[in-house]
Amino acid sequence: MTESSLHDWLVAHAESLDSSDKDAEALLPRLASDGLIGLGVPTAMGGQGGDLGDALCAIAALAERSLTSAFMGWSQRAFIELLLQTPNTGLRERLLPELLAGRLAGAPGLSNAMKFVSGLESLQVRGKVEADGRWCLDGVLPWVSNLRGGGFVAACAMANTAGGPPQIWVLPHDVEGLSRSADFALLGMQASHTARLELDGVRLDPAWRLHDTAPAYLPGVRPNFLGLQCALALGLAQRCLQEAEANMGGAEAVLGEPLAATGAELAERRTLLLAGLRDGRFREAPATLCELRIRLVELAQQALQLELQASGGRAFLSEYNTSFARRWREAAFLPVITPSLVQLKGELGRKRMACQ
Repeated sequence: MTESSLHDWLVAHAESLDSSDKDAEALLPRLASDGLIGLGVPTAMGGQGGDLGDALCAIAALAERSLTSAFMGWSQRAFIELLLQTPNTGLRERLLPELLAGRLAGAPGLSNAMKFVSGLESLQVRGKVEADGRWCLDGVLPWVSNLRGGGFVAACAMANTAGGPPQIWVLPHDVEGLSRSADFALLGMQASHTARLELDGVRLDPAWRLHDTAPAYLPGVRPNFLGLQCALALGLAQRCLQEAEANMGGAEAVLGEPLAATGAELAERRTLLLAGLRDGRFREAPATLCELRIRLVELAQQALQLELQASGGRAFLSEYNTSFARRWREAAFLPVITPSLVQLKGELGRKRMACQ
């Protein structure tokens, strides 16, 4: 599929991807066939090559057209990033081709784990090793996206009931004891395959383990996980600014200056984000990345307000501009994506207190 044909498809289906699951199954294969999922994945592993900056730019471009498509692209690419950094090469080699082709969906499933790392909640999946060497997992993942009906794998963090360190595992969709709820009824992003997973005696061979020491593994993957997530706000903000400029008309005297200032800051933050992903500085300065994520969400909401003011009452007429209402819902989703802005601000606050 060419870039233009994917663009045309997203433009034609952006509203349905947001409001229904009608086109949900078709989305991931289309993203994969365009090569977007493989950006930043070495060609030796079946990817498109390039670096994480290329992956970020691709996800941001999707977010300009449909945040649902960008969120699914991020989810798939974030799960692949977990595989790229696992010491379990057999698991990577087994799953990566299917994920890159879009035949299998990858659900990061680490909302609970990220909150655990931030000291906000305990792990909700527990496990113990059995006599035959397999591990038995029980618990719940209350909110997971990219649980595609055609097949998925989901990552989860597990508390070791024997007292060892928490571990990170992959749950195949068809393993016995794993149940998936119906898709949640959301205000938007309905094609995101978001649901609840329950584990009741799920037994897994160690071949499904991403890492046996979550506290050592998660800090290494979190910068790329969070950095790629910033593309969602980046792309949505850019689109809102484009719409504001196109509809400003006679309000340029009032809106021209704040539009230019917001656009300049967005470009500056984008440059910082790309540089940090490419040179790895966020591993040593995670607070800088947290601050970037917070500010990009604020800029997206600021840009949305500028679009509203530039469009005036027309933005409130559904027959005139349904895409603005969709972007309004998309902007409302950005602050609650894990790690949420509240979690990030709390984490930064605790770090500042620790330094005093």
